[in-house]
Amino acid sequence: MKIKHLIIGCWLSVAGTTAMAQAQYVWKTATTGGYPYKYVTGDPTHSRFYTLKNGLTVILSATPKQPRIQTYIAVKAGSKTDPATNTGLAHYLEHMMFKGTDKFGTLDWAKEKPLLDKIDALYEQYNSTKDEAKRKEIYKQIDQTSGEAAKFAIANEYDKAMAGMGAQGSNAFTSFEQTVYTEDIPSASVDKFLTLQAERFRKPVLRIFHTELEAVYEEKNRGLDSDPRKVSEAMFAALFPNNNYGKQTTIGTVEHLKNPSLNKIRAYYNSYYVPNNMGIIMSGDFNPDVMIKKIDQHFGYMARKAVPAYTFGPEQPITSPVKRDVYGPTPENLTVAFRFPGASTRDAQMLNLMSDILTNGKAGLFDLDLVKQQKLLSASAYSYILKDYSALVLQGNPVKGQTLEDVRNLMLAEITKLKKGEFADDLLPSIVNNYKKSVIQQNEEYGSRAGNLMDAFTSGVDWKTNVSLVSDLSKITKAQIVAFANKYLNDNNYVIVYKHQGEDKNIVKVDKPTITPVSVNREAQSPFLKKVNDMPANAVQPVWLDFNRDIQRAKAGQLDVLTVQNKDNALFRLYYRYDMGSWNNKLLPVATQYLQFLGTDKMSSEDISKAFYKLAASFSVNAGPEITTVSINGLQENFTKAVALYEDLIANCKADPKALEGLKARLKKSRENAKLNKAAIMSGLMSYARYGAQNPFNNVLSNEELDAIKAEDLVNLLHSLATYKHTILYYGPQTATALATSLTSLHKMPAQFAAYPEAKKFTLTKEDKSRVLFANFDMVQAEINWIRNEGKFDAAKMPTIELYNNYFGGGMSSIVFQTIRESKALAYSTYASYASPAKKEDNSYFVAYVGTQADKFNDAVKGMNELLNDLPESEKVVTVARDNIRKSLETDRITQDGILFTYLNAKRRGIDVDDRKETYAALGNLKYSDIQAFHNAEVKDKPFTYCIVASEKRLTDDDLKKYGELTKLNLTQIFGY
Repeated sequence: MKIKHLIIGCWLSVAGTTAMAQAQYVWKTATTGGYPYKYVTGDPTHSRFYTLKNGLTVILSATPKQPRIQTYIAVKAGSKTDPATNTGLAHYLEHMMFKGTDKFGTLDWAKEKPLLDKIDALYEQYNSTKDEAKRKEIYKQIDQTSGEAAKFAIANEYDKAMAGMGAQGSNAFTSFEQTVYTEDIPSASVDKFLTLQAERFRKPVLRIFHTELEAVYEEKNRGLDSDPRKVSEAMFAALFPNNNYGKQTTIGTVEHLKNPSLNKIRAYYNSYYVPNNMGIIMSGDFNPDVMIKKIDQHFGYMARKAVPAYTFGPEQPITSPVKRDVYGPTPENLTVAFRFPGASTRDAQMLNLMSDILTNGKAGLFDLDLVKQQKLLSASAYSYILKDYSALVLQGNPVKGQTLEDVRNLMLAEITKLKKGEFADDLLPSIVNNYKKSVIQQNEEYGSRAGNLMDAFTSGVDWKTNVSLVSDLSKITKAQIVAFANKYLNDNNYVIVYKHQGEDKNIVKVDKPTITPVSVNREAQSPFLKKVNDMPANAVQPVWLDFNRDIQRAKAGQLDVLTVQNKDNALFRLYYRYDMGSWNNKLLPVATQYLQFLGTDKMSSEDISKAFYKLAASFSVNAGPEITTVSINGLQENFTKAVALYEDLIANCKADPKALEGLKARLKKSRENAKLNKAAIMSGLMSYARYGAQNPFNNVLSNEELDAIKAEDLVNLLHSLATYKHTILYYGPQTATALATSLTSLHKMPAQFAAYPEAKKFTLTKEDKSRVLFANFDMVQAEINWIRNEGKFDAAKMPTIELYNNYFGGGMSSIVFQTIRESKALAYSTYASYASPAKKEDNSYFVAYVGTQADKFNDAVKGMNELLNDLPESEKVVTVARDNIRKSLETDRITQDGILFTYLNAKRRGIDVDDRKETYAALGNLKYSDIQAFHNAEVKDKPFTYCIVASEKRLTDDDLKKYGELTKLNLTQIFGY
């Protein structure tokens, strides 16, 4: 499920007059190349809105910065329009849209079709049968017939075709009222892309269904293990009892998942996948006049059809708090939600503005009163905008000793302040100024443009509203906001969801059916796809970085200054990068967190946050294991003020014992919460697997050391930060020389830099036998990571590693995905990768992953081990992998501050050139034999450490001991406290 916020489309100076704003943003029409379109004057994205004769909406926003295009094919239908008797159906269909048609995805349609028809009939029989014994017999027939049909199917042919074009991010998602198919393609591949997509949406075939259905089961079980998903579903059910936002979930009920109907899926497709209910949205490198003609030629065949209207009873006012309780193993928290009108209303705009008054990361009421004052562990407010209704959602996490009632009272007290107008008069113009910066950032990227346009289309929001939003919001007064808050927020009209820590006794997992692995026919290719692949494409010349040419250099005192000039807009990003981190001093991460709660003699911590926000600027200090980075960004016009503000804080921050006590309490609660987070537990297991009991993950302060910290120690460490040598990085309008000159007076530097504290060293474990590390967690699934340490970094192996990863374990066209998910239906998510280190003196490591139902654990481990020990050969997949890498590299453009970080990353590996060039040059000579030789040397028949997080109630010791020496780790061993 995707959280959607109303998207900002443009900015206007707050000083603009009302008359100017009204004149600037209007819909107009134009015609070029025989195609009429609409556009909004003053739209910086220059988006064109076409409607083809069959009703298909086409939205094009051209920007030539990179030779790529972000595409969305969006359908205005989702779980909201699922039949009540077949919930989850829109999501099923999304999965099946990757399976092909009668022209691709099949070896022999004439032989495959009768078998698929038989499967259809068997599912209808299965769904109408109540006797469990008879159902099992019918399912055996479904499994057997599916295996026969799969012999004529080409699994993942769509994915391989897109990968071969150089596509990235091939995926789709389903939400309440949208199903969206997304691709990021090279602009040179657009003809191939449109040919494939037009065929894909013509008449999808629901082949290899029962294994894909099993992947959906896995997705459902992942949802059952997700406490945030359960909270969200409970909130929507209480907030919208008359609307399918609350009556149905996107993934559907367990009962409906067990009883799918292919006939119902086709009926849904025929009802909603029609051109007048769909949109094609593109942003990137193309000529709109040419692109619209191409789209019309490919999609003009689609026939307009009446779309079933979605009707619902209006929600009745909430007159007293609606309470819901959710249980699960993760930390307790609280959610409060108020109901608002839908996306296309002016109230939705006001809601977004009001949510930013509560939370904006710097100067909102929640930011200053609850987070900055450390009254809660975390607190936020955000708007959730949907077509029929919207919501203001408040979320809070307690500090140690607080009840959820305390959290509720603190958050609702801030709502009372909002309703009374107890917020700074300059907060509204500050929000608008930050919107201005945000819009500039969004319009820099073709992907952001396309995403904004797609969201507006599926939500039914007039793009003119987006374009004029900043101008419109700049006219809203504090009195209007106060009146709006009092209209919609009162003491009783909300939903409140209490997330308790404890066992969820309502979980009913989807049980494992018996599935015989199906054929995937890796080497096969349909005539249709051969035709697509043979289509000509304009050659694109790769562009490699030249670090001497692309980076400007200067000196600020003794410090190196590396810059890339921003010639597109007025934004800057400045970094101070230190070659030390928590491995040098375990106090450093605590000190950098402490900084956000400190002030100086002249300004309080709250004053500093408000000052940064007023400048539309921000700063952060992040202490990693080996590198600490100070980041300052904003509008160049405020560069001097923003940098001076940070420099004054870091040099003159004052010890605040009360703030430290609050921070210690927050850290202790965060530590407790981390032990209730399965992802954190798995990270700890993997670090333990690589380094043993003393490892980077648990290289943290003990509870006793944390208690002993003094405020003066942390402040002294912060004051001393500038005394260590660092590199200055900058992306912005200034030249390197000009920047160095300005920083000479702004950035304090000592006459002599201090030496870095010696970094802690960690010893890698010896991979002499297979081991199993197990951590218990109350969950439906079992998560398994295979991990082993490999050799030192070797730049000469990089091309082979790139091809190996793409071939073996990366993406939906890879061997691992095709085998584990498509053929054997053992997981929703699976991958494998040979990971190179960040530094030349460090070791690489190999990792493979499967997340599966606990009752499939042994099958999943067996399936992955077979691949690790016997690499399947497929020249077709090698070709796809090679083409994907080559075309991706040809169209990859490293820009902005990405150039600086690419240079520094290369330098850490002992490389002084753009290593992509070497990979590109070597690709043509690499074959399957090279991949196999690499696999045999690094992976085949090697001992692994199995890192497993699962419920000990669902896996036995005997299950675990099959794979190696078993060690069950407790949370103190994993976390170090």
